[in-house]
Amino acid sequence: MLNDVKRAPSADAARLGEPSYVWRSGQERRLQLIRRYVELERRWILDVGCGIGTYVRRFSDLSPHAYGLDVSAERLAEARLPNLVAAEAETLPFKDEAFDVLVFNEVIEHVRDDRQALRDALRVLKDRGHVVIYAPNRLYPFETHGIYWRGAYRFGNKFGVNYLPTFVRRKLVPHAKAYRAGDIFRLWEGLPVRLVVHTYVYPGFDNVAAKSPRAGKALRGMLYRAERTPVRRFGLSHFVVLQKRAELKPQQD
Repeated sequence: MLNDVKRAPSADAARLGEPSYVWRSGQERRLQLIRRYVELERRWILDVGCGIGTYVRRFSDLSPHAYGLDVSAERLAEARLPNLVAAEAETLPFKDEAFDVLVFNEVIEHVRDDRQALRDALRVLKDRGHVVIYAPNRLYPFETHGIYWRGAYRFGNKFGVNYLPTFVRRKLVPHAKAYRAGDIFRLWEGLPVRLVVHTYVYPGFDNVAAKSPRAGKALRGMLYRAERTPVRRFGLSHFVVLQKRAELKPQQD
């Protein structure tokens, strides 16, 4: 996810991405988009890849059952929140059907096996519960996870990298996936889910707005309107909501 404040990248930025450090307009907009499709009030919510718990804090305003999970124990220690667990997304340490909502906010691109992560998410999700995914769009003009170049990691947004052939991009960005529409749909192919919505979102431009409110307002107005047009396919991220459905059981003879 794009940074929310001006600060040096963390030591594990390449491997894990940068968490949301503060709550700003861009984060609130993403939350309200989730709420358009998924009820969060008093639900059991798990934020997978929660980082320092920025979204968990906001989810806690809506439900007393907000949990977070991250592979980095150091980031969880910085969060200083209850209900946080250190674990990998592919092997969630929760019982079956424990949650109503699972959120992957710019996280699934970092896991070892994204399809297994979704499969285990469905295991711990109640029937008719929801999985929410924000994931990098391969058609966005900038690669936001930085690149490896000449043996060194170069942090920051890199123009045009996502448009390179896949084998070239993988050499530059071995630490984070980016998804075309077909890629993102293959994540749940054959799994017991119903697609509620798939669309695209543009960035919140919080850093731009902090430096120049007028420029930030102009960018938001232009690109947020673009989300309602075919140009949305060039947005920063895919936004997906899936609903778990009970698998059909074979009839007994």
